Amino acid sequence: MDQDQIFKIIAVGLYFAAMLGIGLWASRKNNDLDDYMLAGRRMSPGVAALSAGASDMSGWLLMGLPGAVYAAGLVEAWIAIGLTVGAWLNWKFVAPRLRSYTEVSNNSITVPSFLENRFCDRTRLLRIVSGLIILAFFTFYVSSGMVAGGKFFESSFGSTYLFGMLLVAAITVAYTLFGGFLGASLTDVVQGLMMLLALIAVPVATIVTMGGWDAIVDSVRAVDAASGEGVDHLSLFANATWIGTISALAWGLGYFGQPHIIVRFMALRSAKEAAVGRRIGVAWMAICALGAVMTAVVGLAYFQANPTTLDDPETVFLVLSQVLFHPLVAGFVLAAVLAAIMSTVSSQLIVCSSALVEDLYKIFGKEATPQRQMWMGRAGVLVVAVIAGLLALDPESSVLELVGFAWAGFGAAFGPVILLALFWKRFTAMGALASMLVGAVVVAIWGNVSDEVWEGFALYEIVPGFLLALIVGVLVSLVTFKHQPGVEAEFDEAASIAAGNEPTRAV
Repeated sequence: MDQDQIFKIIAVGLYFAAMLGIGLWASRKNNDLDDYMLAGRRMSPGVAALSAGASDMSGWLLMGLPGAVYAAGLVEAWIAIGLTVGAWLNWKFVAPRLRSYTEVSNNSITVPSFLENRFCDRTRLLRIVSGLIILAFFTFYVSSGMVAGGKFFESSFGSTYLFGMLLVAAITVAYTLFGGFLGASLTDVVQGLMMLLALIAVPVATIVTMGGWDAIVDSVRAVDAASGEGVDHLSLFANATWIGTISALAWGLGYFGQPHIIVRFMALRSAKEAAVGRRIGVAWMAICALGAVMTAVVGLAYFQANPTTLDDPETVFLVLSQVLFHPLVAGFVLAAVLAAIMSTVSSQLIVCSSALVEDLYKIFGKEATPQRQMWMGRAGVLVVAVIAGLLALDPESSVLELVGFAWAGFGAAFGPVILLALFWKRFTAMGALASMLVGAVVVAIWGNVSDEVWEGFALYEIVPGFLLALIVGVLVSLVTFKHQPGVEAEFDEAASIAAGNEPTRAV
């Protein structure tokens, strides 16, 4: 093993130790399932914002997005634009209302329990179906993080894909298992700051190395001219189609239905703090998205001027960091990739665990002590991690494709339901159930039909899924609506608190 590898291993080892330390410290703060799943609703807006951002921007931000822009140009950056706009809308409208409503509605600590309490659903179908949808799509999502971890170690340390995947999974599961939601959130803050610094450092260092922005542009132009394929890597519109642009922007629709993101809103100390969280979170996201896009552009220029074979475009960030920095610094930059991967996986494991214990077991099982419930939550983390790990055994899986499918599934299944539940008083339990099922089914079917079948109309599955789920939810609710004074009173109270007024009754 050479000296460079030793430096990088030291840096990554220190990162792993820090994450495990935070997880163990947080475990001392967990006394019951409410603490384990939602940190007792004591989260500051800064922690919530960075945690939401880090748990959202998984390995796709440092691997998937730069890889897509590297291969096809800035036309792929429409995804980043759509996501940034979607994040702002989510913090602006959903965060304050969801924070107030989940507390007013029987102190709900998960999305499925909120939906059941919101509609006073005695059939429990909403809770069961939403819990099952979370488990199904999050298993793919967690798997994408493990795939990214395997590719990371294979590219950065020359290890086998399997070893890297298993190591990342083991460390993430360990600190999530004991730290719970608080541990995942605090590690997210550290990981989010690491991602931010790395996504600034790599493009800036490359520009300086290349001799300035003009040199970058010249090199990229040379790549485009040599390709002979009419590609323009520096244009948002070259080779863009209406279908492709709409599909990319539509990623922003997914925010309203991502359980691992909106659960951060529920954990805020108050609805009023959503405004501060929005400023911090969206600023963080805009800088990180710009850094990811710039990494692809400057990487293309660097490898044109310094001929190097890049076997996988999704590793452009990893390779640049290794050739530009001292091995120890490169090790910490590489750890930022692990941060992106692990922060998302940990948050998703917590939501899956809550779906298993809070939303499924407690419906069918017997009542358990708070301590037993917390340990069952930890068992849930382990079960989901094992299943996701089995799915991740295929090293040919695309990080962006796995994330895209899961993102669309949640966005279409839960996005319309959350929006209508928060902002439309006449929304009903049957409307919510129908909307959820339609969104999930449309995404599952649409996303698994080959591009050849669509003949140029390969629209991202979240668009038809979201729109049809929204329409079905409204139509079914209009047919099934009945006045429920208690439900309507809670709706008004939640809206009043979200607007900054004092609660009208004790919660």
